[in-house]
Amino acid sequence: MIDLHTHLDLYPDSLNILERVNKENHFTLAVTTSPKAWLATSHVFKEYNNIMVALGLHPEVADRKFDELDLLLSLIHKAVFIGEVGIDGSARYSNTFEKQKIIFDSTLCECEKVGGRVISIHSRAAVPTVLSIIRKYPNCGTPILHWFSGTITELREAIGLGCYFSVNSQMLKSKKGKDLVSRIPLELLLPESDGPFANVNGKPIMPWEAINVCQEIEILWDKNADNVKNIFLSNLETILSIKKEYNYK
Repeated sequence: MIDLHTHLDLYPDSLNILERVNKENHFTLAVTTSPKAWLATSHVFKEYNNIMVALGLHPEVADRKFDELDLLLSLIHKAVFIGEVGIDGSARYSNTFEKQKIIFDSTLCECEKVGGRVISIHSRAAVPTVLSIIRKYPNCGTPILHWFSGTITELREAIGLGCYFSVNSQMLKSKKGKDLVSRIPLELLLPESDGPFANVNGKPIMPWEAINVCQEIEILWDKNADNVKNIFLSNLETILSIKKEYNYK
């Protein structure tokens, strides 16, 4: 139905599942890990009307792909969506933290210059830094925090900044994840798979399975699953209508 964050090009059988993703999902946002990957993936996916490809430079590859920053910035005016971008503050990537900040800051600055973009954002172990940069560029567009794992205080701050949140079924397997999602206004929630990295029962979540998160949210919010789906559709339409206001050259 909807998948607001998937690494569709990184599934082992990505080319074989494109038809099904396009048919079963009303909308799929395929994020990329680098500008060169965006160029290649956009070309391959261009025939699929229900799949949009987001221009990204993933924080986990900030060191290896730092030389693609200029290319990223030069392409933002052409990109309909941006992602995956952001900052990862976990110990594994601590040595590239400053480069990550430069990339993310430069990206949001450029998004603001071109009139705003819909932006899928990684913020693991770095929420305060991510939010400080979003605050620095209030006209950067529509931030969507993917797989948010910050504190309740940080969540409230993100909500105050107008962020949306994309959530997946693996996220809702933990007590903390459930607690966070139960505090996010439904009008700011959207489903994601984050496949093939997120998984349930040892299997990657497929893009057409992202909507299964409705089952967990139904319990958390005491809402009928169909009502949750309708809310997701309404939230998507809101984002897409905002997107139409942005300038593309």
